[in-house]
Amino acid sequence: MRAVILAGGKGTRLRPFTTNFPKPLVPVGDVPILEILLRQLKAAGVDEVTLLTGHLAYLLESYFTDGSALGLRIDYLKESVPLGTAGPLRVLAGRIDGDFFVMNGDLLTDVDFAALMHYHRESGAAVTVSTYHRAEQIQLGVLELDGSGDVVGYQEKPTLHLDISMGAYAMSAAVLDRIPDRFYDMPQLIVDLIADGQRVAGRPHPGFWLDIGRVDDYAKANEMFAENPGRFLPDRRSA
Repeated sequence: MRAVILAGGKGTRLRPFTTNFPKPLVPVGDVPILEILLRQLKAAGVDEVTLLTGHLAYLLESYFTDGSALGLRIDYLKESVPLGTAGPLRVLAGRIDGDFFVMNGDLLTDVDFAALMHYHRESGAAVTVSTYHRAEQIQLGVLELDGSGDVVGYQEKPTLHLDISMGAYAMSAAVLDRIPDRFYDMPQLIVDLIADGQRVAGRPHPGFWLDIGRVDDYAKANEMFAENPGRFLPDRRSA
């Protein structure tokens, strides 16, 4: 089984940590965030990984090499120009058979990837999105206006309850042929599939999830990992 991991971003929101490091190599505890993800995927039955790289790609290649140290086969595709979060997948059309994972390389989660793939295959969907329910407080007063612009409601710093994408997907190989050869983001792919009558499934994850794109989330990820490393690293659960 194959996973394709998006690992080419510059991580600008996480500076200064990412000034000299690609974001997927930023450590959570004592392990790079991408290594945690790769070890989880290995435990879920993944044996082949394609890393889509860009910013400081040579550091990723130097660290992970061919993947043999993790029991994986890793290859690399480097973007010459930014193509968004879905555009780089176009070059894999015809090279992948069957269902595969696509995900961001900066996730800290305890999601069961094997269960996600099983759900996807049973659903018959073109894409299955791993989803997370999150409460977000708006740090502003939010007005409700009528058609004439009069204020008819006012909420001070309301909390919104949202179902969000975790940046982890199970995908059917046929989807790759639908990706155009240009800049193209994953949200647009999902919207286009739905518009074309394709099924896009969602699988809620009730456990833990963070991306480490912001400094405060990075701090939270380190805190959670320090409390229970075995929650995120399969080989530490039995240690």
